[in-house]
Amino acid sequence: MEEGPRTPEHWVDWLAEESAFSDGLLRDGPPESGPQHAWDLLERTAKFGEQIVRFAKRIPRDPVNNRLIDQLVGAGTSIGANYCEANEAVSKKDFQFTVSRCVKEAKETKFFLRMVAAAEPSLAEAARPLYREAHELLCIFGSMRTK
Repeated sequence: MEEGPRTPEHWVDWLAEESAFSDGLLRDGPPESGPQHAWDLLERTAKFGEQIVRFAKRIPRDPVNNRLIDQLVGAGTSIGANYCEANEAVSKKDFQFTVSRCVKEAKETKFFLRMVAAAEPSLAEAARPLYREAHELLCIFGSMRTK
C-alpha cells in the first residue's frame, strides 16, 4: 500500500532518530530516499563544498595560509550556493548570469587550491582530486551558461 503525504509529525519523528544524520551532515530528505545520481548538481556541489571545508581544516594556520583558507572556503562553497540560486532564476538571462558566478567561483577555487599546494607542498596530493572536481564543475557550468 502506498503511503500518503508525509506529515510534519513524521519529519519531527524522523529527525529525532539517532541514525538520521549518521555521518554528521545535513541533507534533504530521509535516508531511504535512495542514492543520489552523479548528475545531481545540487548534491554534487554540496558534497564538493563539504570536501573543501574538510580539506581546509587540514591546512596549517599561519598568516599566509589564513588568507588562502578563507578564500578557498569562500569560493569552493559558493559554487553550490550560486547554483541553488540559479535554480530559482526568474528568467533565462537571470539563470545565465547566476550560472556565470558558478563558473567564476570554480575558477577561483582552482586558483586557491593551486596556491595552497604552493604554500603547503605536503597537501598537493590531497588537493589534486579537488582541483579536478573544480575543473569538471567549471566545464559543466560553462556549458550550461552558453545553452
